Amino acid sequence: MPVTVIEKKISKSKLSELAKERFGDLIKAVVDVKKAIMIVGAELHADEESLLLEQEDLWGINLYPGKSNEEFIEFDSMINLRPW
Repeated sequence: MPVTVIEKKISKSKLSELAKERFGDLIKAVVDVKKAIMIVGAELHADEESLLLEQEDLWGINLYPGKSNEEFIEFDSMINLRPW
């Protein structure tokens, strides 16, 4: 599955399609908070992060399109532990 840059709202059904291509029920993403873009589709958060490394406001997340509320997103990526 190619890495995809998301610059506009994306539906949960489209996220589900992307998730099925790699992990089944989840999709890894890196969000550039300042630019309001998200990169999805890589096997590792670090692979997505490498496309945005010059940015400081990056967050690695996992999205679970089949879940809702607090279970939809988790912030447990190792890239979130960078010592700025």
